[in-house]
Amino acid sequence: MSAQNVYSQIVKITQDYLGPAAERFIDRLVDSHLQKRPEEVSAHDIAKLSEWIKVSLGLLTSDRNLIDECEKRILSLSKT
Repeated sequence: MSAQNVYSQIVKITQDYLGPAAERFIDRLVDSHLQKRPEEVSAHDIAKLSEWIKVSLGLLTSDRNLIDECEKRILSLSKT
């Protein structure tokens, strides 16, 4: 899976939870915690980025099912 495709898929998944704020949300996590540009995100970054998404969503909602579902969907990208 290409870097742009990984990034796009992650944004697409998080849009289901954050709507139009998803791209900015992911961009900030990628920049802050991976020290990369979005176009440099690779399949190797999925696990680490998923962990940061989980932590960040935990600050926005107490719905553990929603957080776990999002994490599971993102982690499934590493299997493709």
